[in-house]
Amino acid sequence: MTSSATPPFPEHLELSGEGLVLRDWREEDVPAMPALFDHPDIAYWTPIVSPFDDEAARNRLGTARRLRAEGTAVLLAITLDGAAPLGEVMLRRSPEGTELGYAVGPAHRGQGLAGRAVRVMAAYAFAELGADRVILELEAENAASVAVATATGFRLLGVPLIEGEEKGRPFALQTWALDRPGA
Repeated sequence: MTSSATPPFPEHLELSGEGLVLRDWREEDVPAMPALFDHPDIAYWTPIVSPFDDEAARNRLGTARRLRAEGTAVLLAITLDGAAPLGEVMLRRSPEGTELGYAVGPAHRGQGLAGRAVRVMAAYAFAELGADRVILELEAENAASVAVATATGFRLLGVPLIEGEEKGRPFALQTWALDRPGA
């Protein structure tokens, strides 16, 4: 549940900027989701289930709706025009702060989609949710995500690594932060 000081996520959300439209996942997106998320890079670097098939897509849609209703997170499809999904951007609230995450389908990489989606979602977090800081949690070896963090103005914080195990492999996440402009 969200606290009274934290604005709830709206029932429907669409954000535009940077040449993108970030929008709610829809039932008609389910057939496109496996092509976006069933890839070794996504399986390795993210907690997204693998293999990612039609059942996983239906489950992801359900999870997105449940997390939104709980006020915990919002998962939006990354699109150019509100139509075909090219990836996903996530904003999650936790006691540690406001975290962003993303995954771009392999066929759509190299277009700056992740960086643009992160900037749009960070602007939403600052302007609409009152966040003072947004964070990315990344593995240092994930060169593509480190490049996104750097290109979007995030800075590496000197805090302990977040260590754990996911999908049978150990991970160590660095915390990168972007502070509210003017703060």
